[in-house]
Amino acid sequence: MNVTTTFRHMEQSEALKAYAEEKLERVKKYIDGPISAQVFFTVEKIRHIVEIVISAKGVNTKASEATNDMYAAVDAVIDKIERQLKRYKEKLKGHKPGNEGSGRTLSKQIFQGESIETSPEPVVITTKTEVAKPMSVDEAVMQMDLLHKDFLVFTDAISGELNVVYRRKDGNFGLIAPQRA
Repeated sequence: MNVTTTFRHMEQSEALKAYAEEKLERVKKYIDGPISAQVFFTVEKIRHIVEIVISAKGVNTKASEATNDMYAAVDAVIDKIERQLKRYKEKLKGHKPGNEGSGRTLSKQIFQGESIETSPEPVVITTKTEVAKPMSVDEAVMQMDLLHKDFLVFTDAISGELNVVYRRKDGNFGLIAPQRA
């Protein structure tokens, strides 16, 4: 497991880093393949915040927790991630593997807001390329929950069409799928 630690507004602590790495060993049983974890330790006045982002083959998840003690925050966030990964793994058991193609490559651009209103050519701030992986709607909702995103673009594993699943204001989920004429 590749673990990267970042300390914000505090001194680096080898003991805290070793404690987090030791606790992260518990999540290995839920994920196959190489695992990359980023751990962020932050102190804001009296709050100690730990945020962990885990990336592995097919799984991305993140969680954060704030307490009065950094070690307690590490324990709480590891428990939270373990629950997420356990739920994810159990849901995967119920799904039969579909068409595991390579997916579609998408380009995402972020434009400067003022440039859209004032000039005919909007100013591009950043461009990012992502892959819309083939998955079922249930898997897309699960992945969106794990990443704490409001929407996710994916390729439907059955039809091969590009779809979007999103979180509605009422807490439910919506699906945008193309209609065939």
